[in-house]
Amino acid sequence: MSAAKKQWLMGAICLVAGGVAYGMIEVLWRGYTHFSMVITGGVCCYLLCRIARMEGSWLRLALMGGLTVTFAELLVGCVVNLWLGWDVWDYSGAFLNLWGQICLAFSLVWCGFSAVITGVYRLGRRWVAAFRTA
Repeated sequence: MSAAKKQWLMGAICLVAGGVAYGMIEVLWRGYTHFSMVITGGVCCYLLCRIARMEGSWLRLALMGGLTVTFAELLVGCVVNLWLGWDVWDYSGAFLNLWGQICLAFSLVWCGFSAVITGVYRLGRRWVAAFRTA
């Protein structure tokens, strides 16, 4: 398989796995999810996998990932909640929220998720590299 096909396949896996995993996390956390969150979760997982490939400390990449997910949440929230009026979530009562779409607490949660995804991605790459040399 060519390098381009492998990269495309890994991207597709990150997108689908991230969407499914995020949807499941939401169902476990609040009892339901919305298709827009499954799509957003998949896109965010893809972006987090791209960030995990970068050079840098684990903390720096976790912060970059957290900011990326927070920005995606703001963008999607403005579309699905404010513009379309679907009311998928509302952080209006949360401390340091912006338009009810993002808040400090969930930005910190996204940093934690980013740290986990970065760690899992890097461990997976090491495992694949070790498997190839064995």
